Amino acid sequence: MPEPVEDLLTSTPATAYFWGRVAGDGELTQSCVTVRTADETSADAIAAIAGAGRTDHDHRVAARESAHDASIVRFEDEYKLQVFGMLADRASAALGLPIDGQPGGYRFDMFSDYRPQLVRGLLEACGTVCFRESSGSVGVSFVHDDEALLRTVRSLLDAADPHVPTDDLSDTSSGGYWFGLADEADTAAFAQWVYADSDSSGLYSTERRQKLRRSVERATGSEVGELSQ
Repeated sequence: MPEPVEDLLTSTPATAYFWGRVAGDGELTQSCVTVRTADETSADAIAAIAGAGRTDHDHRVAARESAHDASIVRFEDEYKLQVFGMLADRASAALGLPIDGQPGGYRFDMFSDYRPQLVRGLLEACGTVCFRESSGSVGVSFVHDDEALLRTVRSLLDAADPHVPTDDLSDTSSGGYWFGLADEADTAAFAQWVYADSDSSGLYSTERRQKLRRSVERATGSEVGELSQ
């Protein structure tokens, strides 16, 4: 379990993961930072980073439309954490996160040393993972209502080591935007990179990590462990 961070706007692996989660599935108002997750492991990690307790009242079963097809609705767990105070204003100024519905600029340079953790938070918050039966390959995509955020995610992947090629942005049927990793992307290498050291740090969603691992194993025909080394 990660340790609490005294100042959430310092540059650490935990804060990179935290703000990736907030940017991908959260929002800022003048007095509150809200972040959501569908996985108990990541909910506990996010609460620990913020130094907050999590109670049963933070948990509910939510109905969500498919990001790609608004006619498909699924029901899943949702855990919500809120941090009250001046953090939202500070985060908006430091990171360019949108606040009170205003456009965001998304400045994540302070996390350049912790790009895997930042992208991991974004992947778990607004990413999808699937195994394509027709081609025997892994599909990884990012979906969000904010085009500016997805352009920022593409730039983070472009600067990753190893480089992760992506497709262009496209519209979704629900009115948002999405892009996927390109067909030539090495999804096994991406999986190992994005979940490096996740066991020791505790910064991960159990469900998402397992789904990515199993998809990669089906596509490659070989075991890749827990994506944590």
